[in-house]
Amino acid sequence: MAQHNETGKQGEAEAVRFLEEKGYEIIARNYRHQHAEIDLIARKGKMLIFVEVKTRTNLSFGNPEEFVSYTKAKLVMKAAEQYVFATNWTHDLRFDIVAVTLSDNERRIKHVEDAFY
Repeated sequence: MAQHNETGKQGEAEAVRFLEEKGYEIIARNYRHQHAEIDLIARKGKMLIFVEVKTRTNLSFGNPEEFVSYTKAKLVMKAAEQYVFATNWTHDLRFDIVAVTLSDNERRIKHVEDAFY
């Protein structure tokens, strides 16, 4: 497996652990619809949260959360729309980013709520 894929998997595992510790229930991982993928779908109370996880091993080119493009956000929203329709979800929604930095001496997680819509 390519190094960037391994880094992404590690980041997702860290994000899941972080969210679960904060009381979120992870209900889906890597949900796909057409050309879009949602890294994590979580629930907290009556809120359904679609989470984009961005992982970097260093900050040389910027913070991980800065790498969620407009195009990626639109794809996530499209997949989320389909998920909501398929599950008949009728409560609130939110789109978050969990930014993970994994380096030899540090693991940093930043949770950006309501990152886009």
